[in-house]
Amino acid sequence: MKIKNWIYTTALGAAMCLGATQVSEAQVADGRYFRAAGTPHNPKVQVSWNRYHTNKALLEIMRDMVAKHPNLVKLESIGKSYEGNDIWVLTVTDFKAGKAEDKPAMWIDGNIHSNEIQGTEFTLYTAWYLMEMYGELDFITEILKDKTFYFAPTINPDAHDYFMTGPNTGSSPRSGMMVFDNDGDGEFGEDPMDDLDGDGSITQMIRKSPYGNLIKDPMDPRKLIRVGIDEKGEYEMIGQEGLDRDGDGRVNDDGIGYYDPNRDWGWNWQPDYVQSGALRYPFTVPENRAVMEFIMKHPNIAAAQSYHNYGGMILRGPGAEEDLGTYNATDVRIYDAIAKKGEEFMPGYRYLVVYKDLYSVFGGQLDWFYGGRGIFTYSNELMTSYLYFHENAGRGNQDEQMKVDKYLTFGDAFVDWKEYDHPQFGKVEIGGFKKNFGRLHPGFLLEQDAHRNAAFSILHAYHTPKLSVTEVNEKDLGGGLKEITATIYNERLIPTHSSQDLKYKIERPDYVSISGAKVVAGFTVENEDFNRVTEQKVSPEKLSVANIPGMGTVKVRWIISGGGNYSITVDSAKGGKASWKK
Repeated sequence: MKIKNWIYTTALGAAMCLGATQVSEAQVADGRYFRAAGTPHNPKVQVSWNRYHTNKALLEIMRDMVAKHPNLVKLESIGKSYEGNDIWVLTVTDFKAGKAEDKPAMWIDGNIHSNEIQGTEFTLYTAWYLMEMYGELDFITEILKDKTFYFAPTINPDAHDYFMTGPNTGSSPRSGMMVFDNDGDGEFGEDPMDDLDGDGSITQMIRKSPYGNLIKDPMDPRKLIRVGIDEKGEYEMIGQEGLDRDGDGRVNDDGIGYYDPNRDWGWNWQPDYVQSGALRYPFTVPENRAVMEFIMKHPNIAAAQSYHNYGGMILRGPGAEEDLGTYNATDVRIYDAIAKKGEEFMPGYRYLVVYKDLYSVFGGQLDWFYGGRGIFTYSNELMTSYLYFHENAGRGNQDEQMKVDKYLTFGDAFVDWKEYDHPQFGKVEIGGFKKNFGRLHPGFLLEQDAHRNAAFSILHAYHTPKLSVTEVNEKDLGGGLKEITATIYNERLIPTHSSQDLKYKIERPDYVSISGAKVVAGFTVENEDFNRVTEQKVSPEKLSVANIPGMGTVKVRWIISGGGNYSITVDSAKGGKASWKK
């Protein structure tokens, strides 16, 4: 398959721009608004995308979507979490234009790691944008007629809220809410996070010491500076704010976690002693098991996207070098084409391969989606410091973070140092950056980055298969027989079966059928110029086709007796349906 440059000048370009607006009175609404290009100016579902929503708020928004857009969205629980919370999925499509399961589909989820809550917002934003712009933008209207989207805003609902309401750092917990013996002392969860100052964030503790190697910056006393190796400082870093509750000399070392839900998937899974956080066996985590079962029941899913944080990355597998052979070169070209286009309109984001450019991951979600189900899947690491000042300072750069807090968040990201009488360390000072800063977008960046990532996901979904019967030729063979040759065209990049799908026969073949005529013989056409065909002797009226390639065609042929009208239908699990009538 050859990927041609002209793809990007029309179809991909349209996807990037999200269509051309329709001129209507709605552009000025009722006199209160003036439309900004490409944005719902007076949405039916009113949502502020500059903040993070709890599970209660998320459910209210999703139910409002169903009430306001009944022909575009359905809401269902696909299972229960460890603590019994529902795992909600929105199905978004134009239901009047066909059944959801009959269209090529895309799965989008967020928040597998509990502290990565912007994945929830980005997932829900994409669903909201599609339904609010339906009927406003031709491109969005058309894509919802052609495609189905399945949105799971949070696949870790227990810890989603716990991250917000519980005492946490910006990086804790990554897991769900199962409790284990993390420190190996035979007790479970006896030394959790301690929010000593009651501000909701676990920050840092420092202490004055004649042997310390830190001083406070005289120009900005919030900032700690490490002195030279031959100099004496004033403070020492103790570590995380908290207590040593079990007397083992470590603070906050046995709380929620330690497991990693993104090491729990049933492709190239490895036990915990090889892959830390993997738990007992694939799909130990009930939330992941619910997602897996939903995917298995929906073979129309041809593309998938998961949202994580941090780093500004568009990631594809394999997660481990041992799995390198899984990703066939033909499919990698498709991954490359979509992701490299995404880099163009996602400032600061880089297209990377997990094992090669990041680190090894065994049992990761995106590898199960592609390796186990043949679904083209990306995992985006959201937020990058590039979005602040268009530099590449990187996460945790103290100088940049202080500058952000001075000029952009105006002191709201930092807890000033305050003295505290610690029962174990004596007089300490507690302070540092809050849990909602660093890995997470500040409010003013949320909607902008959500929209760019939504555009990338919509682009990906756009390139799931779109099939049509483009040409039907008849040839009179004499004796009352006719030869019918039909061309089936896939006008998108993604084939009806990925290479991995074909290798392991994951999904059924595509079927091309003729009805209304008596079929004498049926063939797939290998080379029309040289009349090379392969006959299907059993049920020739319903031909099995292994694959319809992206931006490519397949030809089928029947010998029929008699004349009259007939119809041709195409039925593909991941490619949807198409038909032609004489």
